Amino acid sequence: MKMTAVFSSDIASVGYENGTLFISFHKGGLYAYKNVPYSVYAGLMNAPSKGKYFHANIRKQYHGTPVV
Repeated sequence: MKMTAVFSSDIASVGYENGTLFISFHKGGLYAYKNVPYSVYAGLMNAPSKGKYFHANIRKQYHGTPVV
């Protein structure tokens, strides 16, 4: 799975594969969010503020698990 670097003070990079959204944070940690529709991933990638989009549309709606 390819991770794409994004311009954000909170998020370092984003990846998407088979309905799972992967987010790597600048403060550390890679998290997987399962059953995320492609439209939510596309919305994140197209959002002017990735952090605001993440907090409004992903953080509370999908359970993130650390990827070890």
